[in-house]
Amino acid sequence: MKVQQIKQSVSLQNLEDWGTAGLPGTTPIQVSGVQRVIEGSEAIDTVFSNARGNVPALGQAGEVMHFLAGRGRFTPDGEDTIHFAGGDTLFFEANTEGLWEVEEPCARCM
Repeated sequence: MKVQQIKQSVSLQNLEDWGTAGLPGTTPIQVSGVQRVIEGSEAIDTVFSNARGNVPALGQAGEVMHFLAGRGRFTPDGEDTIHFAGGDTLFFEANTEGLWEVEEPCARCM
């Protein structure tokens, strides 16, 4: 299929349980999602959701992230904090590292 569609991804239900993520010494947060493989691309695109909490970011490839719902902050290592909310899009350079602080459960597409 040349085009894959997820209708109303902001209200997507029955996501797969992906376990937990978090920093040492903090309460882990629950992560769930769905993946779609794009033919001709090595990347796997995802829609996922996570609860409130803090999670380190260790992105090796550049990426675009669309926030469907939720609210929080991302602080790239050595840079100012970026506040985001549902409807925002962030563009990440390759090898971006930092800290996610999720204030309201997020749903996002990558």
